[in-house]
Order: sequence, then structure tokens, then C-alpha cells
Amino acid sequence: MKLLHTSDWHLGKYLNNFSRHSEQELVLQEICEIASREQVNAIIIAGDLFDTYNPPIEATELFYKTLKRISDNGNRAVIAIAGNHDSPDRIEAPDPLARECGIIFAGYPNSSVTPFELESGLKVLYSEEGFISLALPGVNEPLRILLTPYANEYRLKTYLGNGDQDVELRMVLQEKWKQLADKYCNNQGVNILVAHLLMMNEGDALPEEPDDEKPILHVGGAQAIFCENIPNQIQYVALGHLHRQQDIGSARCPVFYSGSPLSYSFSEADQKKYVLLADIQDGAKAKIKEIELSEGKPLLRNRFDSVENALNWLEKNQNCLVELTMATETYLSASERKQLYNAHHGIVSLIPDISNKPDYGSDKQNIDLSKSIRELFIEYFKHEKGQEPNENILNIFKEVLSEENEK
Repeated sequence: MKLLHTSDWHLGKYLNNFSRHSEQELVLQEICEIASREQVNAIIIAGDLFDTYNPPIEATELFYKTLKRISDNGNRAVIAIAGNHDSPDRIEAPDPLARECGIIFAGYPNSSVTPFELESGLKVLYSEEGFISLALPGVNEPLRILLTPYANEYRLKTYLGNGDQDVELRMVLQEKWKQLADKYCNNQGVNILVAHLLMMNEGDALPEEPDDEKPILHVGGAQAIFCENIPNQIQYVALGHLHRQQDIGSARCPVFYSGSPLSYSFSEADQKKYVLLADIQDGAKAKIKEIELSEGKPLLRNRFDSVENALNWLEKNQNCLVELTMATETYLSASERKQLYNAHHGIVSLIPDISNKPDYGSDKQNIDLSKSIRELFIEYFKHEKGQEPNENILNIFKEVLSEENEK
């Protein structure tokens, strides 16, 4: 049985003001082509399907169009769970229509999939809260999946039926997973766990969550789960949330984050992106193959001490998105900023690093209150940012003042 593991598509994602939609179209097309080329039996999408609870229409259309294509008219199962960026209700809303294409959604940890059967041979054999067993076209053995979409710690315990909120979440999950695995999972089939959680080996350092990612580890979030909590019957764990592809290195079974298909923040600059092919036989640990993705613009960050050097580098690196830091003695002039932006249309951030930063004074005694509010704002902006605010910022400031005056 061949499974393709991907996650963290974040459809509808923007990087500052830059839409990633066209890149997402290309990389999802690439994933569909990989699924066909490798003749996979099922696709696992481990959460964060969208970037927000209310994604734009173009993101929603791209999502359903991609799933319909990759399911191959129900000849290939698609299993997608909600992540911490997703609305569980929105994920499950199209379920009746999706089932006709062999697409299965789980929005909540206690979601139960409605049984169905397609002419292709795809069929739900058993289903209960947090579990599904599937017969796949052209495959003799069943695929059993423990499903754990994201929920915060309180809701996870509530959904899993544990009234004692003092019990550690990892123990609640361990007990629930074990009950399901003992009931349904044996050596005459393939058994996997799909979850959108932070997982690690006990005693290891906490994995670093990506920049601009809603953190799971926060007050009211969900604690990290240990690989030791995974049931013995599980042959592969397909995880979502971390954007860098990584092998957690569990001795019990392969535990992988597939990572995001594109780099979504500059902390991911120069990262290679992958989907994972899991080849699994009855009673054996999964064999994992990393398949590198080639679509999408690279994210590059660089630092220069002169505009000339920056312009030369920008000219040589056009097909990318850029975070540019300018280390200068004084803030950049409007003319210099215009030169840089005209030289490259993918500059996402232009960060000044001023060595000779003017001291406009932070002591209230040094503030000249006889100046207009606009003049004071410009001085404050210079003090904080090392450069004068542009016309757009000044216009926004003017609008804010107007609204305050109306109130």
C-alpha cells in the first residue's frame, strides 16, 4: 500500500502583501502529478488546509478542484483533517458531496465518518469517533486510520470523553488511541495515525514552531505529545503543523512531519520542501521516501551595506521573494528606496539597520509639544524606524485622526 503524506497547504496565504495563490496552484498541480506517477492508493493531508477560518473564494475553489483531481474519480482515497488554522465546520461542510469522490474530511477529534461505498471499490468498512477503516481499490488489505484533528487541550479532553481535566492530555490521547488500536488494528492490514499536533520524543528539546504560525504550545493550547504515547500497532504517523519536513526519529514506528509545500515565512528561507511517500506492508514499519517539490518561489534574505551592492544582487535573483536588510549610517532616502523597489518586484520587507541613528529623544522633557500632531508623529516614526514615513503611512495616520475627531 502506498500513501502520499502532505500537510500545511495554507491556501489563501499572503506574505505581507504578496499573494501565494499562483505558486500554490503550481505546487498542488505538482503534488497531483506525483500521486499519479507513484500510483499511490491514498492521500493524507494532515491539517492546515487553509490559512484562515474564512479563506478567500479563490483558495476554496483551488482546494476542491485539487482534491477532485487527486482522488481520480474515487479510485484513490483522500483523507484530510483540520489543523489549528482551519474551521472544523467549514472543513466538514461539503462531506456528502466529497464522499462521492472518495474524499473524507474530519474536522473534530470526535468526528465520525458516514459509511459509503463507490463503484471503484473504495468503501468505509468501519467507522467510529476518531477512527476509520477503508477498503481501497486494487489493494487487498484494509487501511485503518486513527484521526486526531487539532483542538485545544480543553476541547480535546472534552471530545475524547475525559471529564477529569487534571489528567495530562498525552495520557488521555494515549488511552483513546490504545482503545481504538486494540479494537480494530491487527497485522492483517495497514495501521496509521494522522494528527495535527506537536509531537516529540520524551526528553528531547521542543520542536521550533514556524514564524507567523499560530502556536499550539500556548495558554489554552495543547501540550506536546510524546512518541511513546503511540500505540504499538501503528506503522506510520503522519503529522501536520511544523513547516519543515522532519523525521521525529521514533523507535516505535516512523513519525514524520511532511512540512508545508511552500516556504511561508522567511524563517523557512532556503528550505527544501517535500511530500512523503509511505510504502507499507502488513505488520511492518513503513518505508519512507522523500520526494522534493520544485514549484514555488524561493524565499531569500540578505544584508547589504550599500545600495549599489543590493541592486547588483537583486538583479541576479529576480524569481524569488526577498527580505532585504540595509545596514547604513543614516536612513535610506526616498530615492534610494525607490531604486531598490524598482529593481525587484518581489521585495517583501525592506529593513533598515541604522548605525548612526538620530537621537530624537525619548524623555518627555525633550518633546516639543508646540509642534503639530503630524510633525510629532513623523519624529516618532523616525525614532522607531530610522526613516521618514512614506505618503501611504501618513495618509493612514490622517484617516485615524479623522475617525478620532468624529468620535
